[in-house]
Amino acid sequence: MKKTKIYRNMAKPKSVDLFYFDTRTDGPTILCLHGRWGRAETWIDFIEHYGQQYRIIAPDQRGHGLSGKPISKYTAEEMAEDMIELLDFLKIESAIVVGHSMGGRVAGYLTALYPKYVKALAILDRSASGPANPNTPPLDQIPATDPLTKDWPLPFSSLTEAQDFIRQAMDSNVNYQYFMNSLTETVEGYQMMFSSQAMAAGMAYDVSWFHLLPGIKCPVLLIRAKGNDAVSDEDFVKMQSLIPNCLAYEVSHPDHNVHLGNKEEFYGYFDEFLKKV
Repeated sequence: MKKTKIYRNMAKPKSVDLFYFDTRTDGPTILCLHGRWGRAETWIDFIEHYGQQYRIIAPDQRGHGLSGKPISKYTAEEMAEDMIELLDFLKIESAIVVGHSMGGRVAGYLTALYPKYVKALAILDRSASGPANPNTPPLDQIPATDPLTKDWPLPFSSLTEAQDFIRQAMDSNVNYQYFMNSLTETVEGYQMMFSSQAMAAGMAYDVSWFHLLPGIKCPVLLIRAKGNDAVSDEDFVKMQSLIPNCLAYEVSHPDHNVHLGNKEEFYGYFDEFLKKV
């Protein structure tokens, strides 16, 4: 397979600076949105797989990686608007949008609120449900750290310390690599590239979005991981019932990163989806 060249760029639309990967290849555009704590790097295998047939755009979303990290609520509406600004910056009129986890929520809002920009939507291991009793504090009361990493001994004093700690904190090699992609060396030590406060804000302002699903008319792919609690049986069935034009699959591997846990199985399902676009 011919290797796909990845161009690394920084877009400076009005809301926030956005770092992104771009294959600049011919063909339809696929916009790939990573999950919370993630980066564009999580899509490297996807880019290698589809980069010769499609133009792949994979940004670091606000609060993550090399993109801007403003003090904000990190709502799905806000992050969807960032992606519209990125598409406009790149003069891309429409795209197939693929979102994993948090990125699936952003992709869902993007499709519902800006339908002319989206040819088709893929939501990977993300439910449309939100907290039963959502806590949406004022912006100045958002915690400085998120629940997952608040007790991490940051900055790590060495690369070995960081590797050992993150490996023990994760339940799979895929998740270990997911976080290692966001590790960076600074003068003080090894830090994570995401803003912990941004992660906390996104979690605080996470709400149910089932009400948006009936309005999504383009082809939709839902994929969840078998045995993972990210998408319950009830939510998976409910999402399918509300989306007019929907394909749904369950991958056999339990890893939340469904596009990485069993790549062959995932690409088989994604190929079937692309035939309908």
